[in-house]
Amino acid sequence: MKKILSKKILVPIIAVAFLFIGSSYKSDFFEIAKQIEIFTTLFKELNMNYVDETNPAELMDTAIKNMLEELDPYTKFLNEQDVETYRINNAGEYSGIGALVRTYKDKLLIIEPHEGYPADKAGLKAGDEIIQIGDIKVADFEDNASELLKGANGSSIDVTYKRQGAIKTTTITREGIEVDAVPFFKLINDETGYIVLSKFNAKASEQTKAALLDLKEKGAKKIILDLRDNPGGLLSEAINVTNLFVPKGELVVTTKSKVKKFNREYHTKNQPVDENIPLVVLVNGSSASASEIVSGSLQDLDRAVVMGARSFGKGLVQRPLKLTYGTQLKVTISRYYTASGRCIQALDYWNRDEGGNAVRNTQFNDFFTRNGRKVQDGGGILPDIEIATVKTNDLTMALLQNNVIFDYATNFHYQNTFDKVTDFKFTDADFNAFKNYVQQSNFSFETKAEIAIKKALSGDENDFLGADVKDSYKTLLANIEKGKINALDKYQSEIQKNLEDEIVKRYFYRDGLYQYYLKNDDAILAATELLQNTSKYTSILK
Repeated sequence: MKKILSKKILVPIIAVAFLFIGSSYKSDFFEIAKQIEIFTTLFKELNMNYVDETNPAELMDTAIKNMLEELDPYTKFLNEQDVETYRINNAGEYSGIGALVRTYKDKLLIIEPHEGYPADKAGLKAGDEIIQIGDIKVADFEDNASELLKGANGSSIDVTYKRQGAIKTTTITREGIEVDAVPFFKLINDETGYIVLSKFNAKASEQTKAALLDLKEKGAKKIILDLRDNPGGLLSEAINVTNLFVPKGELVVTTKSKVKKFNREYHTKNQPVDENIPLVVLVNGSSASASEIVSGSLQDLDRAVVMGARSFGKGLVQRPLKLTYGTQLKVTISRYYTASGRCIQALDYWNRDEGGNAVRNTQFNDFFTRNGRKVQDGGGILPDIEIATVKTNDLTMALLQNNVIFDYATNFHYQNTFDKVTDFKFTDADFNAFKNYVQQSNFSFETKAEIAIKKALSGDENDFLGADVKDSYKTLLANIEKGKINALDKYQSEIQKNLEDEIVKRYFYRDGLYQYYLKNDDAILAATELLQNTSKYTSILK
C-alpha cells in the first residue's frame, strides 16, 4: 500500500515541484509556489482522509527518495541517520564491530571482518549469516538491521549467526574503529615502493604522504600507487594526493555548474614531496570519482603512467546541502574536468533507454596531455597500458553480484587449510571444481542475446512464427546456455583473480591479500617491470 501511494500519487507531484525549484528560481517563482501549494494540500488531505492509518514521515521519506531516483544515483536525500553515516565515511572513524556487512531481508551477511577488531575478536568470519541481534530477529526488523550493530564504545551485543548450516552465538564488544585510507604500503624490491590508497576520506593525503616518505627513506626510487576498487570520496583530498607528485600552483581539476558559485578551478597549494620520482598508477572498473581525478590529472600532466583497466567513469560532483531537522540533500552540483579539460562521465542519466537505464557514452572527444599524447573523455580513464586480468566482463560481474564467487570462497575456506600466504595456490583443479559448483548452483545469468530472443518469442509476432522457427529459437537458447558455461574457461584469468582475492582474505585478511599481490598480481608485476625499464617508461610519457 505504502509503495503504491508514494510512487503513484506522491512522486509525480513532488517531482514537478522540485523540478521547478531546481530551475530558474526567480523567473518561475509563481509556478514553484503553485506546485508546492498543490502538494501541501494533497499531502494533508491524503493523511487526513485515507481509509487506513498512514505514516506521514515514512510516506514523505519514500516519496522524496523515489523522486530523486529519476535524476542520478548520487543525488540523495539524507535523513538524520544517513547524515551520520555520511559523516563517518568521510571522517574515517566510528564506533561499531569493525566488519563489512551486507543487509538482506532476513539476515546480515558478514562480508569481511577486519583483523583485530570486535567482530574478528568475537570469532565472526566472512560468510557468517547474522540472524538475531540481542532479542531482535533480523527477519522481523523492518529497518536496516545493521544499525543494531552500532553503539557506544565498550557496549556489548549478543548475536546469533549461521555458519555452514550450524547455529552459533557470540558476544561482540564494540570499539572505536579507524578506517585507514592507506591500509598497506611496502617495498616490492630495493627500489620500488607500493602504496594502496583505498578511499579518499579525511586521512587520505596525510597517510599517502606518510607512506611515501617512509618508503623513500627505506630506499624507494620508484612508486606504484594502487587506486583499484577505490570508490572516491573528498575532492579536496584528491587535490592534495595529486599535489604530492606535482608542483605547487598546478591546475588539477575544474568544476563547471549552472550555478556560478560552484564553478571553480582547483590548483595544488603545497610543495610536492617528490615531483620527479617515476610513478605508476593502477586503476580498474571500480576506481571512481576522486580516484579518477588523481589518475586522470596525473595522466594529463604526463606525471604518471596509468595501468590496469578503464575506470568507472564518474565525472559528477556532489555537495551536501543542509535542510531542516538535521536532514540533508546530497546533490549533484557540477561536473568535473581533469587537467586537460576532459570530463570522464560515462553514463548519461539525463538520456535513458526504453528500460529507463542511463545511456552509456560511446562517442568520445579527443584531448591532449601536456606532452601532446591523445586522451579521451566520456568513458572513464583509459589506462596507458591495459592489463587483461584487471578487466571485467558481464559474466564475472554476474558471478560477483550473485555471491557465487563469495559463496564458493566460503566453502573453499572450510575445506582447505593454509598456514602462510606463500603456501596458497589456486590450481586448475580448483577452477574446475568452481565450474562444477556454478553448474550445480542456482546461478542465473541472461545475456543480451537471450533477452532479445525471449522477447521475440513472447511478442505478438510469435503468432506468425512457424513451429520450425520456434524450435530454432529454442535450440539457439540452449546453445547460448552451453556457451555461458564455456565462457567460464574464456574468462578464467579474470574470474580466477576474483576467486583468489576472496579466498586469500578468508585466511590472511586484507593485509595478507596485499602481501599476496606483491608476488602474484599481474598489474603490480607489470608495473614493477615497467619501472625497471626507464627508457620504456619515459617513451610512454613522451
